[in-house]
Amino acid sequence: MSEQARREQLARKLLDSAYADLTPVQRSVVDLVAREAPTGRGPRLRDEEASLGQQLADRVAALGGSWGFIGGFSLCLAVWAGWNLVFRGSELAFDPYPFIFLNLLLSTLAALQAPVIMMSQNRQSERDRQAAEHDYEVNLRAELEIMLLHDKLDSLRSREVVDLLKAQNETLELLRARLA
Repeated sequence: MSEQARREQLARKLLDSAYADLTPVQRSVVDLVAREAPTGRGPRLRDEEASLGQQLADRVAALGGSWGFIGGFSLCLAVWAGWNLVFRGSELAFDPYPFIFLNLLLSTLAALQAPVIMMSQNRQSERDRQAAEHDYEVNLRAELEIMLLHDKLDSLRSREVVDLLKAQNETLELLRARLA
C-alpha cells in the first residue's frame, strides 16, 4: 500500500474525513502515524535565534519583573531622596525637594520599560501558543494511536474467539464421535 493510500485510509478510519479535508495539524499527525515516526519537538519550539532587540527585551522584562529589581530600585530611590534631603541647601544637593529630576527619570524609565516588557510578553505568548499547538498535536497523535491499538486488540480478540469456537467445535465433534 502506498504512503498516500495509507494516509487516506488512516484519515477516514480515525477522523472520519478525507485526508485533503483535514487541517494542517491533523495532516501532520496522520503523516506521523502513517510513517510511525516519533513526535519530535517542532523546530519552532527549539531554542530560536532571537535578535539583539528581542534578547534585550527578554532580559529587561526578566530584570524589571523581579524582586531584586524592586528592592534595588527602592534602595536607589531612598538614597537619592535621603542624599538630597540631608544636603538640602548645600551644593551637594543635586535635586532638591520635590525631586523634579527624579520624577523626570522615573517617567522616562516607565515610558521605555513598559513597551519593552510588552514586547517580551508578546514573544512569550507566541511561544506559549506554539507549545500549546505542539501539545495538541501530541495529544491528538496519542488519541489516534490508542484508537489504532483498540482496533488491533479488537481484531486479535475476534480471532481468538473464532479460534476458540473452532477448537470447541472440534472438541465437541470428537466427543460426539466417541459417544456414537
